[in-house]
Amino acid sequence: MTTPFTSPALRVPPAAPADATAFFTARLTYQADVSDVHASLESGDPGFVLIDSRSADGWRQGHVPGAVHLPTGHIPARAAGLLDPAVPVITYCWGPGCDGATRAALALAMLGYRVKEMIGGIEYWIREGFPVGTTTGAERRAPDPLTAPAGSATCAC
Repeated sequence: MTTPFTSPALRVPPAAPADATAFFTARLTYQADVSDVHASLESGDPGFVLIDSRSADGWRQGHVPGAVHLPTGHIPARAAGLLDPAVPVITYCWGPGCDGATRAALALAMLGYRVKEMIGGIEYWIREGFPVGTTTGAERRAPDPLTAPAGSATCAC
């Protein structure tokens, strides 16, 4: 039997509970997952504005219905005309391999907006089977069973 501190996963021991609480609270303060964003949008009163920070080509390829297209480079010039500073903002970009949503969130925070990042981006939005707006209308793919439970609207986690 492997002892906890010789386990490869525990070479660095877990944080003290108070430190872990602060860390995980911070993560949830700065991030929202696609399932929670979807559920919020479906409610009809999400309480935030969703920003797609990708290029025009990315937007045309497919975007979250109801999102506002505001590429990161345009945030300084256009945010004030599109966003109410009293309403929180959630940003997204391509996916976990892209930090475009992080850069967009930083740009918005520097302008005084309360902001979170949608982790997983449009990639996990699509992989979880949520609708995508395109130039030819809305489309929806079957959920990827590696990212979402088959036949369920939520992971219930």
